Amino acid sequence: MMKKRSAFMLVIIGLLGGCLLTLAFVNFQSLNTQGGEGLLASVTGSSQKNDLSKIETTLDLIEENYYQDIDRTELIDGAINGMMGALGDPYSSYMGQETAAQFEESIEGSFTGIGAEVSSQDGNVIVVSPIKGSPAEKAGIRSKDVILSVNGESLQGLDLNEAVNKIRGPKGSEAKVSVQRAGSTDPLEFTIVRDDIDLETVYAEMQEDGVGIITITQFSLNTAERFEEELAKLEAQNMKGLIIDVRNNPGGVLSVVIDIAEQFVPKGELIVQVEDKNGKREKNESKGSAKPYPVSLLMNKGSASASEILAGALQQSAGATLLGENSFGKGTVQTSFERQLGDGSLVKITIAKWLTPNGDWIHEKGIEPDLTVSQPEYFSVAPITKDNLPLKLDSNSTDVKNAQTMLEGLGFKTDRKDGYFDAKTQTAIKAFQASKGLTASGILDEKTAGALEAALIEKISDPQYDTQLKKAVSEMKKEITSATSN
Repeated sequence: MMKKRSAFMLVIIGLLGGCLLTLAFVNFQSLNTQGGEGLLASVTGSSQKNDLSKIETTLDLIEENYYQDIDRTELIDGAINGMMGALGDPYSSYMGQETAAQFEESIEGSFTGIGAEVSSQDGNVIVVSPIKGSPAEKAGIRSKDVILSVNGESLQGLDLNEAVNKIRGPKGSEAKVSVQRAGSTDPLEFTIVRDDIDLETVYAEMQEDGVGIITITQFSLNTAERFEEELAKLEAQNMKGLIIDVRNNPGGVLSVVIDIAEQFVPKGELIVQVEDKNGKREKNESKGSAKPYPVSLLMNKGSASASEILAGALQQSAGATLLGENSFGKGTVQTSFERQLGDGSLVKITIAKWLTPNGDWIHEKGIEPDLTVSQPEYFSVAPITKDNLPLKLDSNSTDVKNAQTMLEGLGFKTDRKDGYFDAKTQTAIKAFQASKGLTASGILDEKTAGALEAALIEKISDPQYDTQLKKAVSEMKKEITSATSN
């Protein structure tokens, strides 16, 4: 039987270039199990003993015969990493003592970084999600981005621990990160200054007409308690409808998301099902009750794991409306084993898959919203490659296209976004330069590119330009009106 306590690895890196660019790293949901005498305690048959003997013999042979001195701990860590890598599962991993300590700290929500989760897949470091409100999100880091290198050092083929160690660094130190994004021919370059991450996970506000909004950035150990506090405050203000925003929420502790879901799912209705390799299902039924007001959930492709559990529970068992974009698609459950290894390291192993109340397995598919709402194109535009500057009249490139998208988003009309630098684009750049006190040359130089990106980040951070949230509020007002008339 599993404890419904999960842990959540989030080793975050900070970013902050000339215009506050950021990137981040890692979060994993995991469950801890009870009992057991260790991973090797079950190895009792002669075949298994021979396998262990083979590993020990190889280790002895290396120590005795290798032409250089070796670090025995590094060999053992490498062997375990090899076993975890052989599973071909990006969510099963080994953590050495230092990384494991960071993992435990992250459960309590205490770490430094840039604010995004990453996983390892096919030898690549993949961004699962930037944390909402983090420097990574503000910089434009996106779910599914592939981190290619850090300060010129390739991450290709490294195990996740090694990759994380290259991304990490002291607060205030700079990292130049190269990212490959689908749809972009050339890698994107981000200059990152590592920094502290705001660890508050719940934010609430009341809008007009009784529409309450609670944003959950991740499911840490105290998130359910904080959510309940903020929900009570909104209800005391005569809230008539609630929007729960889990965009770019990479997941977290299973028991926490169950506690939150129980506040909306009627007693006896399913919240989530966990199925082991033998097909046996553990069904988590709500012990709570439904709310008298309408509830909706706002998500995007960075909403993963526990966020998807909440989305499935609210949609299928509480009748909530899902808005936004298709979610990330992580439908597996991990357990971390630390005590069994006995030296401060741990292994995290996928032990089951989770299913929605209706029995859907959303792994690598995600959950579809009831109402699809996308952000404007400029929300996901790639930064301009500074090495390709300056750009001027008659230039033709992806960077010109990105600049045109930024200019249009900021209200400077170019009438085209195809990458050709024409006279109208030149005029738009001059107008933007003049608005920022720059020399109105009409040439896209490094200062202009930096100012463009900074202005765009400021606009994206302003809720009045959040198309998804505005649509969610508009739809909630309709639901409130409908509920009142009935």
